[in-house]
Amino acid sequence: MSVIAEVKDGKLVQQSMSSSKEKEKRASNTLDKDAFLQLLVAQMKYQDPLEPTSNTEYISQLATFSSLEEMQNLNSAMTLQRASQLVGQYVFMKVTDSNGKTTYPEGTVDYVVYENNKAFLSINDTLYSIDDLETVADAGYVVAIKKAESFVEAMNKLPNPKYVTRDDGEKLGNLIISYEAMTDYQKNFLSDDTVKLYSEYFNQYQTHIVEPVSNFIKKMESLPGVDELTEDNLDELKSIVGTYDDFTAYQKTLIASDALELFGKLKTKYEELTATT
Repeated sequence: MSVIAEVKDGKLVQQSMSSSKEKEKRASNTLDKDAFLQLLVAQMKYQDPLEPTSNTEYISQLATFSSLEEMQNLNSAMTLQRASQLVGQYVFMKVTDSNGKTTYPEGTVDYVVYENNKAFLSINDTLYSIDDLETVADAGYVVAIKKAESFVEAMNKLPNPKYVTRDDGEKLGNLIISYEAMTDYQKNFLSDDTVKLYSEYFNQYQTHIVEPVSNFIKKMESLPGVDELTEDNLDELKSIVGTYDDFTAYQKTLIASDALELFGKLKTKYEELTATT
């Protein structure tokens, strides 16, 4: 049973993301300011003395160098600013170690550490480079995803709705409580098939668990007052006591305190009438 298209194996699926190796490859193909300066010095050193480069060309190249340096400084500043804005956000990282093994740490960014003009995110007491950031998710979105996953997981542990029995009452009850506790926004993360299957479980819960308890209470309330009961009511009292004894422990927890109090009085009256016959 699927929950939502964006979740797979408990992770948010992205359409396309570059791996660490691809990032490194792009970085190695990028001409940084140091490399640009080395090229410029080499050009000046090995230029043809008979046809030296004009001052205008040098000025143009130096201007290009300055622009490159400014852009890199601006990019670095924007990266650091972006890292600061991630504090308190729920993030998913994609980290590839030296052996090529990829892991997907996730959690809330507690704080940011700046070192050598680079930003590192603290997640669950571990620092990760911002370069390994894969996804930033709204906290409410993450909660909704996890609740939907937990709900589906709990439902998958139940037997087919056709084979549900009274012994499954507690699990069904917890499933219903979980569903009712979800907000409308969180319920939107459940697929139509999941909601349809839940409806079947709900109906079985009402039929096998709730209705017998409800009928039991109605039957007690239909009797005359306890003091008015006579031997003519023995069969009804016997049926009520037998029904209660046949309930599962979970079904008994569904009986309200006032109904339990009434049952106690009826059982005592039944025992008194039985003793005199």
